[in-house]
Amino acid sequence: MAERSTAAVDVAGNSGGEPLTAKAGKATADGAEAAITPGSHKDAGRTDGKKKDAEKPARDDRTTELHSGHKLAKRYRLEECVTRLEGFSSWRAVDEKLRRAVGVHLLPADHPRARPVLAAARSAALLGDPRFVQVLDAVEENDLVYVVHEWLPDATELTNVFAAGPMEPHDAYQLVSQVSQAMAAAHREGLAHLRLHPGSVLRTGTGQYRIRGLAVMAALRGITSDHPQQTDTEAIGALLYAALTQRWPYEDSAHGLPGLPKGVGLIAPDQVRAGVHRGLSELAMRALVNDGSTASRQEKPCTTPEELSKAVAAMPRIRPPESSFAGPPSGYQRPHAYGQQPPHGGGATGPLPVPPPPPLQGRTGRALKWSVAALLIAALGLASWQLADTLLKDGQEDRPQISESTGDDDQKPTGDPIKIIDAREYAPDGTPQHEDLVKNTYTPYDDVAKTWRSRSYREGPSLAQYKGGVGIVYDLGSKQKLSSADIKLLYGGDHTDVSLYAAKSLSSTDPLTSLKKLTNKRTSTDSINLSLKKPFETRYVVLWITAAPYSGADQNTFAGDGYKQGIRNVKFTG
Repeated sequence: MAERSTAAVDVAGNSGGEPLTAKAGKATADGAEAAITPGSHKDAGRTDGKKKDAEKPARDDRTTELHSGHKLAKRYRLEECVTRLEGFSSWRAVDEKLRRAVGVHLLPADHPRARPVLAAARSAALLGDPRFVQVLDAVEENDLVYVVHEWLPDATELTNVFAAGPMEPHDAYQLVSQVSQAMAAAHREGLAHLRLHPGSVLRTGTGQYRIRGLAVMAALRGITSDHPQQTDTEAIGALLYAALTQRWPYEDSAHGLPGLPKGVGLIAPDQVRAGVHRGLSELAMRALVNDGSTASRQEKPCTTPEELSKAVAAMPRIRPPESSFAGPPSGYQRPHAYGQQPPHGGGATGPLPVPPPPPLQGRTGRALKWSVAALLIAALGLASWQLADTLLKDGQEDRPQISESTGDDDQKPTGDPIKIIDAREYAPDGTPQHEDLVKNTYTPYDDVAKTWRSRSYREGPSLAQYKGGVGIVYDLGSKQKLSSADIKLLYGGDHTDVSLYAAKSLSSTDPLTSLKKLTNKRTSTDSINLSLKKPFETRYVVLWITAAPYSGADQNTFAGDGYKQGIRNVKFTG
C-alpha cells in the first residue's frame, strides 16, 4: 500500500479520504464526489471547477475485462488496478521494453472524456518539464484510450508528509517555491492542473517536489474552470496552509486533515498554531484570498502562480535548521589508546594520561640528534634537485593538454582558442529545449541544475523520430578559421552523435540543409573532441546532436529518465 499511495495517480481523490482502490473486475462508486457542487472546497484546491458532463457516463464493461497480465501495444503489462470509477481505471504496469514501472490510465475510446483526456495528455507531454510527473505515451488503440506516465515508487505523497505533522519553515518554503514556479511555467504554456491537492504532489528523497496529473487529472474527471490560474493559485495556498498548520483551510475535513472550526471563517495560519513563520502565514493568506479571506495584515492578493512565485522570491530566504551536535551519551568512554589503562573504581571517568618518554641524555643523545639532522638535510637536498630537474623538462616540452575522452585517435588542438560572443538554441522545428540555459554551455557556472540539456525521450539513441536533433548555434564575433571543438557532455553512455555545421547567421530557424557540414563524431563518454580535416572560415557554428544515451532520472537537473544529453564547457580552437 505504501508504494501504491506514492506512485499511482490519485484521480479518485475527493473529500480527502484514502485513494479509491479496487481489485480488477470490481467497480467502485464515487459517491463522495458526486455530491460536490461547483465551488465546493471538498474537492481539493478547486474554487470554480465544474464537471463537463451533466450526467454520469454510462459504465462500459470493456475496462472491467482488463486484468493483471494484460499487455498493451505488446509492451505495457498491467500489474495492479489502483483506481476504477466512472468508466475509467488506473493501473500500475511494467514497460517490458525499458524494464521499468509505469502508470497507465485506461478508458474506452467512446467514453465522453476520451478525447479531452487524449488531448490533455499530449499537451502535458509536450511541456517536458521534469518538475511534473512525465506523460510517456498517449494512444488510442483497439477501442481503448490509454495514457502512460512515470511511476515514482520512492517518492512520498504530501498526504503522508502532512500526516506526520506540520512542516518546518524551510520545508514549507521549498514546497511553495517549487510548486508555484512549476505551475507558473505550466500556465505560460496554457496548461492548468485544476486538481492540485496533497495527493497530487510528491516529495522525492532529495527534497524535490514533483506534480502529477497536470491537465490529465481534471480531464479524467471532467473538471473545468472559468479562472484556471486562480484555481491553481488557491490550491497552492491550501497546500502551504496545510503544511504550516496540519489543517485543511476550509470547514470540511479533507485528505486526512481536520478542517477549520465551523463559523470562524478563514483565519491566518499563525492564529491556528503557535510558532508558525509569519512571512509564510501571510503568503498562504495572499494565495487563499481568492476565497474571500479578509486577514487584516495581508498584502496584495496573489491570483496567479506567477504572482505567487514572485512573492515567494521576494521573501527573505528561509534557511534549513542547523543540526546540533549531540555529545556522547552518559557512561560513554573513549576507546583506550595503546599503552593506556582503563580507569578502575568510581573516581576516574576517562583514560589515564601517559607520561612522555624521557629525553635522551648525554653524548649518545647528542650524537643521535646530529645524525638525524644530517640525514634530513641530505634528503631535502636530493628532493629539491629532482624537483628542479622535472620543472626544467616540463618547461621544454610545454604543450596545450586536452583530455582524450573517446579513446580513439583524436587529435589534440594546438591552435589558439576562439572566444564565443553569443549563442542561441538551434531549433529549426520551432520547439527549443531550454533557451534560458544556452549561455551556460560556454560560460562558467556552479549549479549542475543549470546545465543546458535536452528533454528526455522515450526511444533512442537516435532522435530522428522526434525532431531530427537538438543543438546550439554559436557566434564567434567575426569570421574565424575553425579547426576543432572540445565539448563536455552531461551524460556518458551508448551513444552520443555530434556534428558541427557552419551557419550564415545566429538564426535558429534556418533549415539544416542550408548549412555547411564540417565534421561529425560519435562518443560513449562524457566529452568529445571534433577536429576538422582542414580549417574552415566561419563566424557562426552549429553544434548538432542527433543521438543521445539513455540515463536514469537526475534530481540535480530535474530531468526524468530517458534518452537525453546536456552540453557544457564548449571550446573552439582556430
